[in-house]
Amino acid sequence: MHYPPQHGAPARPDGGLLDKILPVLSIFTLAMTAPQVWSVWVNGKTEGVSLLSWCAYLLAACLWLADGLRKKDKTIWVACIGWIAMDAAVVIGVLVRH
Repeated sequence: MHYPPQHGAPARPDGGLLDKILPVLSIFTLAMTAPQVWSVWVNGKTEGVSLLSWCAYLLAACLWLADGLRKKDKTIWVACIGWIAMDAAVVIGVLVRH
């Protein structure tokens, strides 16, 4: 049976495996994006890079940042700062190199 949280109690329990994995996963996925940034900026290779897709990723990261700040969820907003930087680097790189 599900019981509603008591007044002042968190809506979900803190901790847990997922709360430990998500920050590590954020760093991992940002690291997996670095080769794309490197390819665009250092190698000057923009063929096959979808400007539309990366603009969509940038917009989504900005909206997630706003949501994370609104909810005061550090796991969300800190990761989004990294994503905004990476996505913007690809978008600007494609615009400059094209």
